[in-house]
Amino acid sequence: MRLVLASASPARRAVLRAAGVEPLVEVSDLDEDAVVAELGEGATPEDTVSALALAKARTVAARIASAEPDCVIVGADSMLWLEGELVGKPPSVDAARGRWDQMAGRAADLFTGHALVRVVGGAVEREVTGHARTAVAFAEPTTAELEAYLASGEPMAVAGAFTLDGLGGWFVEGVEGDPSNVVGLSLPLTRRLLAEIGVGVDALWATAPRS
Repeated sequence: MRLVLASASPARRAVLRAAGVEPLVEVSDLDEDAVVAELGEGATPEDTVSALALAKARTVAARIASAEPDCVIVGADSMLWLEGELVGKPPSVDAARGRWDQMAGRAADLFTGHALVRVVGGAVEREVTGHARTAVAFAEPTTAELEAYLASGEPMAVAGAFTLDGLGGWFVEGVEGDPSNVVGLSLPLTRRLLAEIGVGVDALWATAPRS
């Protein structure tokens, strides 16, 4: 069985590959702002990331179901709950700098919505969603360290303007909860969602390349 990752994130792909699965990557190109606008201002962080993940998975399912008639499509979306605001990728270097001014020396919650779409015989059979939440404690980078980090470009490509598995890992003091969720895909949650649609992780391992 093929697992299709509805995300361009190299970190999510790396999580899956390290866990024994070689996914087919199919980027959704979703209009995320439109999805968030449709949810309205009363949407919770959990609702928002889960809706975005499901929209990504559905978009990819509609595109590739005929070419991949027996597969599981995984959509994911991560955002940081920071001082009462849910934030994704920073729109500018100045915005990333401002977020680090808020995060430094404090803790914030990273939410990742997960959605799985099971395709059987070229048609969608089931959909399941869930979310994971991990608390992240941030260090206080020096001005020189922060400017060098911003200049690397990494903060611009990731939710919350930080990574755990890259240069940003130097500035994370600790996490409370699932660390793979911070990277972008919670393996424990994904395993539980797979079980809900009748797929064991061992069925996906069979698609991994053998050394």
